[in-house]
Amino acid sequence: MESRPLRYFVAVAEELNFARAAERLGISPPPLSRAIRQLETELGVTLFERTTHSVALTPAGTTLLAEARFALDALQAAGRRAQRAAAPEPKLVLAVKADGDAGLLEGILARYASEPAAVPVAVRLCAWHEQPQLLRRGEADAALVHEPFDHTGLDTETLAAEPRVVALAATHPLATRERLTLADLGLRPGDLHRFLEEIRSEGRDLAQLLTLVGLGGLTPLLPASVAARYPRPGVVYRQVPDCPPAILAIAWPQQSRSTATAALVRAASSVADAVRDRQAD
Repeated sequence: MESRPLRYFVAVAEELNFARAAERLGISPPPLSRAIRQLETELGVTLFERTTHSVALTPAGTTLLAEARFALDALQAAGRRAQRAAAPEPKLVLAVKADGDAGLLEGILARYASEPAAVPVAVRLCAWHEQPQLLRRGEADAALVHEPFDHTGLDTETLAAEPRVVALAATHPLATRERLTLADLGLRPGDLHRFLEEIRSEGRDLAQLLTLVGLGGLTPLLPASVAARYPRPGVVYRQVPDCPPAILAIAWPQQSRSTATAALVRAASSVADAVRDRQAD
């Protein structure tokens, strides 16, 4: 199967309108319609239910959409990785959410520099949820990323499991207590994923987040390392013992055969193990 019919299919599936999809692709509707018909014939399935007023994906179309997106991303990623590998001075790109490394980044980079397969590292700071996309698009070789995230097409290794704390305005009624529960925060364990996603979806960096906390606008749950590294006037951190831990992982593309990336993963695991051993003593 060629990539062009898949690109055509994805455009129609996302627009659910042949005219808009054709405009997006820079072609006219008739050849687009013919290409979709040919794809359906090749696969032996119906991908769209068409009427004079609407276009809808069939179950087969819904399945193909997810697979086609992944396949097209993988194809583009292969090209980007090849281009970067051919650069006069190849670099390994490590994607990290600012302040989202559990304090491990400097140690990882130092340990990695001593690896025989090490190459220069470019740290790419990014937003919540951006790291997996960068890996799948071939724009990064590895990433430090907190769970939960989309593991599709990625291999991962857990580096740290930190207790979570809640950040509160110093004037918050709960700030007088040293320990809180999820129930105190109006949460149940099953609500945690949704609650974290709501905070992340705002796209704020840590400075913005803590400013809003100080103003009484938010009560986010954060990794305990944030409390140790970022004390802030007007903000207090309180333990939440019944909250699941914050899991930090290193992720890389499943299809990666890079010895430099493998060396970085080894370095990250070694540093994380050393930190856990110190904490256990």
